[in-house]
Amino acid sequence: MTSTVVYEGNLRTVCTHLKSGTVIETDAPLDNQGLAERFSPSDLVATALGSCMLTIMGIKARDMNVDIKGIKIEIEKIMATDPRRISGINLTFHFPETLDLTDKGKTILERAAHTCPVAYSIHPDIKVNTIFNWQNAGALQ
Repeated sequence: MTSTVVYEGNLRTVCTHLKSGTVIETDAPLDNQGLAERFSPSDLVATALGSCMLTIMGIKARDMNVDIKGIKIEIEKIMATDPRRISGINLTFHFPETLDLTDKGKTILERAAHTCPVAYSIHPDIKVNTIFNWQNAGALQ
């Protein structure tokens, strides 16, 4: 078993990762009768995609002896109605100035990001738009 989820009332859940004991609380969003004081379940889906992409990039970067610490992703979840669902996820990657990579290295990390298990699990009707904003990163020649 991976986790448990307990309904606390008032559209809030408490999710516990069994191996580590880590807890995540969720709330329904404001536009769906919630308090929006925590991530919503659909926020977690979009955020999981970004986290997974960084994890797979981290594995590849480690293989390349490259430190990618400090990469930040801005994530935007887009909802549709009828039925209410995630219709799009926009991810914008920002790289630290200290990250020096060749164009080949950048391409390797970008391709790695797109091979994460969550990306492969996202329904094809969900439009995923990924921007790799390398302009602040250093560049090796």
